[in-house]
Amino acid sequence: MFSQFESFMNRFFMPIAHKVDNQRHLSAIKAGMVAMTPFTILGSIFTIIPALPNMLGPKNAVSLFITSNADLFDLPVKLSIGMIGLYACLSIAYNLGNHYKLYIPGCVTLSGFAFLMMVATFTKTGQLDVTNLGARGLFTGMIVALLTVELYHWCKTHHLTLKMPDGVPDFVSRSFELIPVTLITGGAFIAGRFAFLNFAGELPPSILTRFLAPLVGSMDNPWAVLLLNFAICTVFFFGIHSSVFSPITSPIMVTFIAENIAAMNAGEAIPHFYTAGAVSSFFGFTGCGISIGCVVAC
Repeated sequence: MFSQFESFMNRFFMPIAHKVDNQRHLSAIKAGMVAMTPFTILGSIFTIIPALPNMLGPKNAVSLFITSNADLFDLPVKLSIGMIGLYACLSIAYNLGNHYKLYIPGCVTLSGFAFLMMVATFTKTGQLDVTNLGARGLFTGMIVALLTVELYHWCKTHHLTLKMPDGVPDFVSRSFELIPVTLITGGAFIAGRFAFLNFAGELPPSILTRFLAPLVGSMDNPWAVLLLNFAICTVFFFGIHSSVFSPITSPIMVTFIAENIAAMNAGEAIPHFYTAGAVSSFFGFTGCGISIGCVVAC
């Protein structure tokens, strides 16, 4: 019975899983989200620091220092987790551009411009509102990064670039190469912003948040997480690393940790449990997860 099941998995499921794992867009998302790990760690550390006075006592010298510099300790959170959507967009564009062997500075700057064009809102005083640069704009950043690099690749494939003479230094030549690409890409996303605001009445972050709410919200269900981890263990048993699921799970976990940090800073209840820490502690079949519980139980 098991040999038949194994044969079925190897014949039908494994080729699909390998193709998904090697698909260029999903690979770029996977690598880009992994690169966000330092920012989530940094933001998490500086989220904990303001809570230390509650444990040490308000009169403690360390507590007084933390309290008097609360804005300073809050800044790393705002500039890491609070802008995770922007960083993810740049990182994904870098990885996809690297796959196509494109000019990486061009990929990164174009995707950054396109992302800001799709998410930027302003206060009544004309200041940039950074709300959409964080977890709210994460899925928009992923899509924008892929579209921008694909558009750059399309322009280069169809020779819609400026070619300089051979004697021109490479960094100058590649910068001038970007001029038509920038005009085309910039024009496309400017037109996209106009279309969203005039026909939908809102920008992509709001639309995607509402559209993806059922998918993202389902991961706060213990049964859904259990089913996901069962699938991860199944494919791992047949030799496929669990990272094949990370293009889906990583953005959701990053979104949840960002929303948890925002809720904690606002003094509200933590809304989500499906984060990287919870997964490692309670669902990870590794030395730091369920395995250690089995060791203790035995």
